[in-house]
This record gives sequence, structure tokens and C-alpha cells, in this order.
Amino acid sequence: MQSSASLDRYIQQVRAIPKLSREEEHELALRVRDEGDQDAADRLVEANLRYVIAIGLQYRRYGVTLGDLIAEGSVGLVTAVRKFDPHRGTRFVTYAGYWIRAFVLEAVVRSSTMIGAGSGPFRSKLFFRLRRERARLSNVIADPEELIATLAADFDTSPEKMTELLRRLDQREISLDAPAYHDSDATLVEMLPGTAEPQDVVVARQRRQSGIELRLEGALSVLDDRERLIVEKRILSDDTASLASLGRELGVSRERARQLEARAKKKLAVELKDLAPAA
Repeated sequence: MQSSASLDRYIQQVRAIPKLSREEEHELALRVRDEGDQDAADRLVEANLRYVIAIGLQYRRYGVTLGDLIAEGSVGLVTAVRKFDPHRGTRFVTYAGYWIRAFVLEAVVRSSTMIGAGSGPFRSKLFFRLRRERARLSNVIADPEELIATLAADFDTSPEKMTELLRRLDQREISLDAPAYHDSDATLVEMLPGTAEPQDVVVARQRRQSGIELRLEGALSVLDDRERLIVEKRILSDDTASLASLGRELGVSRERARQLEARAKKKLAVELKDLAPAA
């Protein structure tokens, strides 16, 4: 994904790859899952690269190059090939679309440097909602202070915190290899104090956390609508809902809500079993 010309050639080559029929897709997915067939996996990836490009194009206005978006989305596609279960009856492209978009969104959010505003899929929702709301309100509110106050009220936070969020939203990343001064060979990284936690440790931890959250969001995709609602409100929410209230919301008894919760936990345990600490 180097130059614009090479990217254009790559896109043309991808669009020339024939699509798979539902039967071909299912057969390849079975070979991947049951036999670990790498050739079948490669064919699934190649035939679906067009969707990586399509999703990447949707997010190119957010300051990340299309080449980088395609690269990240391709990692999501490969991840989907490894995790896809053809026995569930879902089209592969439907399943892969989630993983492609998740990796693309993570690249966009990382580039925004909104550190401290959540992470993974939850940070992505905040990033895009805030950007969208500010653009909408800017058309009707000219006073910057009034705009911040309105946004703060909409997002249930203080004007001070909203100012900080907007600063992070607008902040561009600066390379630590850039010169610290115009007339000096010293770089910004050399000017950092040595008492802080090493940058590679911080980055590694953030990437692991993002990876875990992406895995969690992928695991949630195997739940049905009722199970997902219960998990989001019973496990993922800071304000835990009671089984009785969830039963009323779903139109079932408290005991049925408990059974749905137990079933959802079992599904998540299977999907995330490799993340459990070793005994």
C-alpha cells in the first residue's frame, strides 16, 4: 500500500477477483474449519477483500490513509476466516463484516489519540457520536462556549471534561522521532522524563486491552438479541440491572431471564476460553 498508483492497481486487482457463491463459500469454510486447509482460507480471504476496500472507503475522511485502513481491515478479515463457524448458517461476508469494521474502527480511533476516553468498541462509539454531534450543533450554535456546554449536557459530563474530549478529538499525533527544536538534532523522545512507565510497555498494554475488547465484541456476536441485552445490562454496564427488571423488559419471568443469562455466560466462556489465565 505504498503509493497512490500502487494502491489503485491493488484495488483494481481485488475487484477483478470473482465472487464466491454461497455453496462455494460454505465448502471452503468447512475445509478451513475441519481440515485447517490454508488454500481454502486464502481463497476465502481473496474473494472477500472487496468488502475490506468498501468498508475502508467509508472511513477515509477520518484522517487515516486508505492504505492503512485496508491493511487493518485485511487483518480483521483474516481473523474472521480463523473464527468463522459455517455450521451456524450465517453467510461468511456477514460475519466477516463485523471483524473488518472492528479493526478499521480501531485504527481510526487510535489515530485520534482520544486516550482516556474509553477503549475498543465503546471508545469507537464515543468518538463517532461526539464528532457527529459537534458537526451538527456547529451549524446552529456559533458561540464556542455555548457549543461546549450543549455538548456536555448531551453527553452527561462537565464543560471542562468536554473541552478535554474535544481537544483529544482534534489532536494530531506527533512522531516522537521529530526534532525537539528547529536548530537541534535532539528528538522529542529524548526529551521525555525517564520516570514514566516505558512507552513500549504502555503501548503493549493498550494493544492487549484493545485486542481483548475486540475479542469480547466478537464473542457477543454469537449471542441472540435477548442474551446480548442481558449481558450488556448485567455484566458490561456499570449500573447493573436486576433480573426482575430485565424479565419485565423482555416479557419473560425472572427465572427465564436467569436461564438466559446462564446460557449467555456459557457461550461467552466457550468463545473466550483461550483468554482465561492458565491454572
